[in-house]
Amino acid sequence: MSFEPHYGEAVPVAEGVERITVNNPSAFTFHGTNSYIVGRQSVVVIDPGPDNDAHFEALVAALKGREVTHIAVSHTHRDHSPLTRRLQQATGAIVVAEGPHRAARPLHAGEVNPFGESSDLDFVPDIALGDGELVEGDGWALRAVLTPGHCANHAAFALENTGILFSADHVMAWATSVVAPPDGAMSDYMASLEKLLVREDRIYFPGHGGPVNEPQAFVRGLRTHRRMRERAVLERMKAGDRLIADMVKAIYRDTDPRLHGAAALSVLAHIEDLVEKGLVTGDGPPSLATVFHPVA
Repeated sequence: MSFEPHYGEAVPVAEGVERITVNNPSAFTFHGTNSYIVGRQSVVVIDPGPDNDAHFEALVAALKGREVTHIAVSHTHRDHSPLTRRLQQATGAIVVAEGPHRAARPLHAGEVNPFGESSDLDFVPDIALGDGELVEGDGWALRAVLTPGHCANHAAFALENTGILFSADHVMAWATSVVAPPDGAMSDYMASLEKLLVREDRIYFPGHGGPVNEPQAFVRGLRTHRRMRERAVLERMKAGDRLIADMVKAIYRDTDPRLHGAAALSVLAHIEDLVEKGLVTGDGPPSLATVFHPVA
């Protein structure tokens, strides 16, 4: 939780890597969104951030005298991608990302994506990256590590031959990632954690907050935490809870009430996964209002 944002300043965090944090703090962004500049004279900018004038000016100032060849976008939530358009116009850089925004699954009849207003639906990269695809510049190379879960088009970026992974919102030191259907999917998120566990990265630089210094141990902890949440959901059902709202009151009783809406979506994500596994059933498609039952 210890993090000094230094708004408007380019803070060196590793050799050839600088971080500039947007002044957009909230319960979901911690102190703000981190943008990263990778390289020296010819650089890539990772996650330009929201359409924020002060942050744009800070980026332009930090980039003065340098060539921006690429802009890499981890995912299309509005705290990460919208400033891409202004930065591309100012620099002529090539935009790379997994792809445009999309839901992790089709919406059910009458369902509304609660993250719809938070999604940058206008974003389209110049180059759509496949898993493991390399983007190279002068003195740097980023490899796409596709990590869906928080949202369907989420990607992390590994800085080749350094042990550095820009983990965006998939893994953060200050909080667990929000997984909210239909924008994201718990089964995807858990698979993406497993994917990181077989890697040998030495440090993560996330989309919010400070670095994750022991990533393998931290990711194992996240996996354990999610498995415990899954067990808690099943235990609440076995205790008689049938609605997600009742489960949230019990499971998240010590959590800031402002986050209970996100918690409900997280429970829904776990339940969707449990339905897929055949451990839970409902009186209709999984939703916040569905009545659920454990499968005997």
